[in-house]
Amino acid sequence: MSDQAGNAEDGFPTLIPNHVAVIMDGNGRWANARGNPRYMGHQAGAEVVRNIVEAAAQRGLSYLTLFAFSSENWRRPASEVNQLMNLFVDALEREVDELHRNNVRLRFIGSRGQFKIDLVRRIELAEKKTRNNDGLVLIIAASYGGRWDIVEGAKSLVRKATMGKLVADDINEASFAGELSLAGVPDPDLLIRTGGERRISNFLLWNLAYAEMWFSESLWPDFSPDEFDEALSYYRSRQRRYGHTGDQVA
Repeated sequence: MSDQAGNAEDGFPTLIPNHVAVIMDGNGRWANARGNPRYMGHQAGAEVVRNIVEAAAQRGLSYLTLFAFSSENWRRPASEVNQLMNLFVDALEREVDELHRNNVRLRFIGSRGQFKIDLVRRIELAEKKTRNNDGLVLIIAASYGGRWDIVEGAKSLVRKATMGKLVADDINEASFAGELSLAGVPDPDLLIRTGGERRISNFLLWNLAYAEMWFSESLWPDFSPDEFDEALSYYRSRQRRYGHTGDQVA
């Protein structure tokens, strides 16, 4: 955990959250508004990713999770999906060395079964190259869905029970969370969603249970480090009670 992150004794967060999750929404609408094909919005959005990752590292976050491609996004037109996959490959080629030089650790969550072999190989190489870095942990959720995550966790527990490694009474919130994609990672303290929508769209359904939420009207290609700082400022204004009363927390 970052030295700058934490909670004050009165329940109000001090300085910055430990883990921020982001739903990067609005690339297609941004391009359409300019009369451009949707893939140009995704290209513009990729540039913003670089800026926000840099801002997160500079501000001392420990974890940044970006929702890059949902399990439902496979339903989009094949041409758009192919362009997104090509952009994904290009970004890995361009950015991994720079992230490694800046001590960022890359981690990917989501089902890899529909990815082409070359993309899976690049993901594995990126994770292997950066696994010993101890700076910002950048988690990319790709082909990810919160319901899928929970179902896969349940399947894992059933398999262990079938093998005699646990019984029903062994299952609790902690053991269940240990089977999910973010096992070993603190739950997000803050969720940011751009694009004007106010829903979590099947993202980290278990892990966002107590996250503060910041919704931006900006489309993702227009999202800036200054607005990222606004979200962090909002987080600092929140009292995190986790079911207690404000007086109990204070």
